[in-house]
Amino acid sequence: MTSRPTTAEHLRDLARLRRVLDRIDREYAQPLDVEALARGAHMSAGHLSRQFRLAYGESPYAYLMTRRIERAMALLRRGDLSVTEVCFAVGCTSLGTFSTRFTELVGVPPTTYRRRSAGATAGMPPCVAKRVTKPIRNREAPIPEPQLA
Repeated sequence: MTSRPTTAEHLRDLARLRRVLDRIDREYAQPLDVEALARGAHMSAGHLSRQFRLAYGESPYAYLMTRRIERAMALLRRGDLSVTEVCFAVGCTSLGTFSTRFTELVGVPPTTYRRRSAGATAGMPPCVAKRVTKPIRNREAPIPEPQLA
């Protein structure tokens, strides 16, 4: 028999989820995984993932990768680091995974993004540049046409 959480329990869970979100925002370049985040929030990994998705619309891992890609975009626009250096600077340990995720979120591979965006935000206040260049899941990347075999 399952029961609905009380308002106090629900608010306590939301506060924990906010702390997890803040931790991801603060420590995105550190090795983070759902189990470590869950331990820090005193929740099971499954419960954290379910509640995080309900509250924020995506899994903790997807949110973490979005933060990493946002930071990578800023570093690539600067132009003084290679794609590999950017990959490791934002906390990714696999260049392949980084490139794949970057392409999914932004719509172009990191090398193409770096080439195209050099100077694109020059003279723009950083707060505006961040907003204008923020990756938006499932909206920026072109939708591939279905292939019928």
